[in-house]
Amino acid sequence: MSELIVSSRPELRHPVLVAAFRGWNDGGQGATLGAGYLAREWGAEVFAEIDPENFYDFQAVRPNVSLEEGMTRKLEWPSNTFLHAPIPDLDRDVVIMLGVEPNLRWKTYSQLVLGLAQELGVELVVTLGSLLADVPHTRPAPVSAAASDTSLVEELGVEPSRYEGPTGILGVLLDACRRAGIPSVSLWAAVPHYVSLAPSPRAALALCRRLGELVGTEIELAELEQAAEEYNEQVTEAVASDAETAAYVEELERRVDLMEAAEDLPSGESLAAELTRFLREREENGEGGGESAGGPAS
Repeated sequence: MSELIVSSRPELRHPVLVAAFRGWNDGGQGATLGAGYLAREWGAEVFAEIDPENFYDFQAVRPNVSLEEGMTRKLEWPSNTFLHAPIPDLDRDVVIMLGVEPNLRWKTYSQLVLGLAQELGVELVVTLGSLLADVPHTRPAPVSAAASDTSLVEELGVEPSRYEGPTGILGVLLDACRRAGIPSVSLWAAVPHYVSLAPSPRAALALCRRLGELVGTEIELAELEQAAEEYNEQVTEAVASDAETAAYVEELERRVDLMEAAEDLPSGESLAAELTRFLREREENGEGGGESAGGPAS
């Protein structure tokens, strides 16, 4: 029996696969919150899932028991679900994968995801991640990117990821896509580490905005924007009650403002190029040579 269970095979138009996983890759639940929002906003329908039996240590990732109508006990296993939907205003569809980072057999798991993507004719894979970082909650969540093709990072207009070290299932999937020749991008939003346990709609908002830019559509984000504003107010109120934390947040804000100001300054290369252009135009206009405009002859 295949570990990939497909209940229906949808006919898709130039599909893009968007994947997010709970666990190590999901600081502040920013990634899964963003992917779940897209699935709900676009009316995505489930068509496939991965059987969790051979991919999890159930002592580390335990199934949950819940009550239905206060009476019936329901057992819920770690879920890895594929949904599909048309992308509004585009002639293409999305496949959204909502999963839980597996504990075991990552290569096999990745090949199941990649195999389904190839069967469906997926043309682009985008993974969403969120990480804890030294960023203030009062500023938009910064987004970095890693890609199988550097031109995709340039197209997004985000900073390329400089990270080196241990990776999660997103890094494994990105590498598998690169080997298979499928264009892929991994978007990462930064979440304030001092509120790591609270779900971060600001991170989800930043990821959805970048995804919209990447695929060329404007995503309706009013609900996330409102949630982000409420998140900001609640965290600000909590931070204000502790003088040490408030001072730390102010320092983070100062750093961000200084970095943004530095980015607005022209680089040495741009200044040199501008000077070269100016001198060339002077020569073409006959202003160069031994006699300067308005000056004495040599």
